[in-house]
Amino acid sequence: MFRRLDPVRIVETARQVERRVTERFPDAGLHRVAAEVVEVTERAAADRAWFGTPPWALRIGVGVCILLLLLVFSATILAVTKLPATATIPDVVQAVDAFISEVVFLGFAIVFLSSLEVRRKRRRVLRAIHELRSLAHVIDMHQLTKDPDRILNTDPGEDTASSPSRTMTVFELSRYLDYCSEMLSLLSKCAAIYAQDFDDPVTISAVNEIESLTSGLSRKIWQKIMVLGTRH
Repeated sequence: MFRRLDPVRIVETARQVERRVTERFPDAGLHRVAAEVVEVTERAAADRAWFGTPPWALRIGVGVCILLLLLVFSATILAVTKLPATATIPDVVQAVDAFISEVVFLGFAIVFLSSLEVRRKRRRVLRAIHELRSLAHVIDMHQLTKDPDRILNTDPGEDTASSPSRTMTVFELSRYLDYCSEMLSLLSKCAAIYAQDFDDPVTISAVNEIESLTSGLSRKIWQKIMVLGTRH
């Protein structure tokens, strides 16, 4: 059943988009951006495999540390329960205070050690998500100056010395914008791969942010495509 994203298929789709962009616009910078999209999809697929491999060395190390902490805690309990009969009230208060401190320290230490694996994975995910976010803005920059009105308007006015070069036909511009939208969608799917097997609230929030960003940018692109379609 089709309920999970297949990273292999996403990589294949990214490579196909790159070939299409290169064949259609060999001299445009967009094909280099498409190559970057292929690279991040391949990295996401590799990271998915890394996530699926249990870090046994880390888990064993954490287990040993927790066991040592429990042994120290047990020794503290024995010390408190074996107070001599001649112990004074200050001695008892001091022993209870030490016991409470040990309990608090043990709790914090166990929580810290138990979360090492999650925090390690989270750092890797957030680094990748940051890269996806940057690449999405790069794609948006490539479509920023692609104005359909300049092509469709019979009297667009004179260009200034700083006006961008507009040599595309209506069909070429439509394909260019469509490729940008497809690459944004691929970035969104890359982000979803990281959240697919990692149920971490911070990661899910970052992935949702990427999906919102790419959806918003793609919506702007499709508004341009619709303008081209309605006036062509």
